[in-house]
Amino acid sequence: MASVLVVEDDQFVRSALIRHLTDASHTVRSVGTALEALREVAHFRFDVVILDLGLPDLDGSEALKMLRGITDVPVIVATARDDETEIVRLLNAGADDYLTKPFSVEHLSARMAAVLRRARSGAGEGEPSPVIRVGGLTVDPLRRQAELDGARLDLTRREFDLLAFLAGRPGVVVPRKELLAEVWQQSYGDDQTIDVHLSWLRRKLGETAASPRYLHTLRGVGVKLEPPGAPR
Repeated sequence: MASVLVVEDDQFVRSALIRHLTDASHTVRSVGTALEALREVAHFRFDVVILDLGLPDLDGSEALKMLRGITDVPVIVATARDDETEIVRLLNAGADDYLTKPFSVEHLSARMAAVLRRARSGAGEGEPSPVIRVGGLTVDPLRRQAELDGARLDLTRREFDLLAFLAGRPGVVVPRKELLAEVWQQSYGDDQTIDVHLSWLRRKLGETAASPRYLHTLRGVGVKLEPPGAPR
């Protein structure tokens, strides 16, 4: 079963979705605004997000763009808009699938199952990656788990991706442009996205930008991860 975030401001629709998903043994959290959704995905792991486009604080397409800046969780867009051009634009912007309102719970279940199959299949492709060890930091790409001095780190998907990418290149200064391309799959973007995730990672690694242990930022150049005490 899946962990699902429902982003829907209509209380009647929201309650119906929660009831249906819970009855299907899914774990459900729900919010009614885009900003609440961003906070949720930044602090909790989800298998899929069901995103309504008609939100009160932010247009759903903008919300989708912002979600894609911090997570690669599969997103199913729920929209009353049936314009083909708009739907294509949303899919190109990062939506994994869409549902046109009104839709049946059976239709939702089928779309969710398809999206989850694709996500799990993609996660299993290729040869298993070896466990990475840098100082007291251990990163297991296959299990998507990380530990610091034997203690499990509670990381979001994007935080883990960023940590794993840097840990796989210990001591190497990685340009921000490369981080955007490899971790966020974006050819361009806002450096603030990287800074925010680095800040969250530092907090979980027990360090700060002023007193770094593993994560070091070289202003105007990039970021590197290396064990504490490594020659500078």
